Amino acid sequence: MAGAVTTKTAWKLQEITAHSSNVSSLVLGKSSGRLLATGGDDCRVNIWSVNKPNCIMSLTGHTTPIESLQINTNEELIVAGSQSGSIRVWDLEAAKILRTLLGHKANICSLDFHPFGSFVASGSLDTNIKLWDVRRKGCVFRYKGHTEAVRCLRFSPDGKWLASAADDHTVKLWDLAAGKIMFEFTGHTGPVNVVEFHPNEYLLASGSSDRTVRFWDLEKFQVVSCIEEEATPVRCVLFNPDGCCLYSGFQDSLRVYGWEPERCFDVVLVNWGKVADLSICNNQLIGVSFAQSTVASFVVDLSRVTKSGSVPHGLIRDDEPLVPPTPTGSSLRRIYDRPSTSCSKPQSRVKHNSESERRSPSSEDDRDEKESKAEIQNPEDYKEIFQPKNAICRTPPRNEPFPAPPEDEPVTAKEALKSSQAVDVQTPLPKQELPDPVQRPPIASSTPLTRTEPSVIPAARNEPIGLKASDFLPNSVDSAVAINDLSVVVDLLNIVNQKASLWKLDLCTIVLPQIEKLLQSKYESYVQTGCTSLKLILQRFLPLITDILAAPPSVGVDITREERLHKCKLCYKQLKNISNIVKNKSGLSGRHGSAFRELHLLMAVLE
Repeated sequence: MAGAVTTKTAWKLQEITAHSSNVSSLVLGKSSGRLLATGGDDCRVNIWSVNKPNCIMSLTGHTTPIESLQINTNEELIVAGSQSGSIRVWDLEAAKILRTLLGHKANICSLDFHPFGSFVASGSLDTNIKLWDVRRKGCVFRYKGHTEAVRCLRFSPDGKWLASAADDHTVKLWDLAAGKIMFEFTGHTGPVNVVEFHPNEYLLASGSSDRTVRFWDLEKFQVVSCIEEEATPVRCVLFNPDGCCLYSGFQDSLRVYGWEPERCFDVVLVNWGKVADLSICNNQLIGVSFAQSTVASFVVDLSRVTKSGSVPHGLIRDDEPLVPPTPTGSSLRRIYDRPSTSCSKPQSRVKHNSESERRSPSSEDDRDEKESKAEIQNPEDYKEIFQPKNAICRTPPRNEPFPAPPEDEPVTAKEALKSSQAVDVQTPLPKQELPDPVQRPPIASSTPLTRTEPSVIPAARNEPIGLKASDFLPNSVDSAVAINDLSVVVDLLNIVNQKASLWKLDLCTIVLPQIEKLLQSKYESYVQTGCTSLKLILQRFLPLITDILAAPPSVGVDITREERLHKCKLCYKQLKNISNIVKNKSGLSGRHGSAFRELHLLMAVLE
C-alpha cells in the first residue's frame, strides 16, 4: 500500500520531435520554467510550452543552423545566434523580428541578456565577445582576451559584470562600465562549458569538460573549492534560488553540491542523457536534452532532494532549505547591490522603447522583417502565454507543479520474476501500468487513447523489457559491418553513443575502421556520428591503450593480457590512421571544424 502512495523523485515528462532536421541548441525560460525554445539545422527557432505537444511559434530568417539561444528575464524577447555569425532578436509578444545584429566572423557559441538594460552579449568561435545595444542596433563594445571559442556568457545579478567561459580552459570576469577585464581565473584543465553567478553572494561557479566544478570568490579573486569526483563532463549548472546549493547536470544524473567545504549532498539518477539546460519552478527542477530531431524534458522533485549544508555536518532534507535564507557562506562574502527601482519599471520602459522602434523602423529593419517571419502555429497557446489579459499571469500557471507519477519499484520487482518466463511478460504489464502514462501528460489531454499503448513501456522504465543492448551488441556490429552499408553502421552507432557504458575494447577494434570511413563521408550526419563515436573512444580508451602499450612485458604466460595487448595495438594503429584525417580536417570552419579541432587535441598523444 505504501508503495502505491510513493511518487518518483525524477521522471520523464515528455518527448517531442522539435524540428524536421537535427536540433542544434535549446534553452529554457528561467522565470517560469515552462517556456522552451529550440534551434535546429533547419535554420528555424521553434517556441514550445513545456509538456504541451504542439509548437506555439516558429521563427524564421536565419540562413544557417542555429548554434545558440537565450530568452530574456521577462520571457518577452528571444535572441538566436547562427553558424554564420549573425544574431537575430525577436519580440515574442509582438510576434515579429526586432533586430538583426551582424559583426561576428564565425559561429555564435553563447548569448545572454542583461538583467535590466536592453543589452545582449554574444560569444563566438572567432574568440571575441561583443556587447550589443538592442535599441540602437549596434555593437557597444568588443572584449578581446580569449584564444578559443567562448562557450558561455553570464551577466552578474547586479548587471555590472560579465563572466565568460571558453575552450581555452579559462574563465574571465569583465567590468562592463570600465570596458576591461577584471580577472582571469585559471585552474581548469579542459574546455570550460558553463559559468553561473550565485544569486546573492560574490561567488561564481564554473563547470568544465575536465569533469570538475570550481567555485571562485569574486571579492578575493581566488578559488574557494573544487569538486573533482565526476566521471563525465559538466554540461550545465544552476544555483538554487535561495543560494543554498548548486545543481549540476551530468550524463544521466543530477548532483547537488555545497562549496564551503566542497561536498556532494545528493545524487539523483535521471535518464536525460546529455542534459542541455536546467530551470527551477515550484520546487521542481526542469531539465531538457536533445538527440537528433527529438527533445526530451524531465522533472526532479526538489522537495525529495538533499540540498543544504549550512548546519555543521548538515544533511538537511525536504523543507529545511525553505527556512528564510541563510545561504552558505553569506557571512563571508559581499551581497550584490541591485538597482533600487522595482523590476516592473525597467521592464515597461524597455517595452515602450521597442514599441516605438517598431512604429518607425529603418529601411534595413524593413528588409529584416520581410526576410524574417514569426509563424504562429498554435494561436490559443500563443494568446495564453504571450498576450495575457493580466500582466501578472505569465506562461502556463506557475502555481501548479507537474504531478509526480507513482514510484514503479514494486512493478519492476514483479517484472524481474516474470522476465524469466519469456513470452507472457508483456501481457499483464500494460493493464497494470495504464494509469501511469495516461496521467503523466495531463495538459495534452487531446491525445487519442490509441497512442497511450506504445507509450506505456518507455514511460514506465528505462529500457525495453527483457532486452539488454550489451547482450546482442557485438554480433549486431559485426553484422552491420558485413552488410557494407554505412547507413546501417550510423544507425547502430547513434544507439551506442547514447550509452557510453556499452563501449568495450572489442567494439572499438570493429568500429574504428568504419569511423575512418564516416569521417571522410560527404554526408554531414555521418561525419557528426563518426566524430561523436571517436570522441567517446578517445575519452574512455586512449589512456588505457597507451598505458598497456607502455607497460613492461609480463613474466610467464598470460593469455588474457596478450589478447588485450593485441587489441590495444590494433586500436592504436587504427587511431594513428584516423589522426591524419582529423589533422587535415581541423582547419575546416563551422561546427564540424570545431569538432575536428577538439578531436585533434585529444589525439595529440598519438603524435
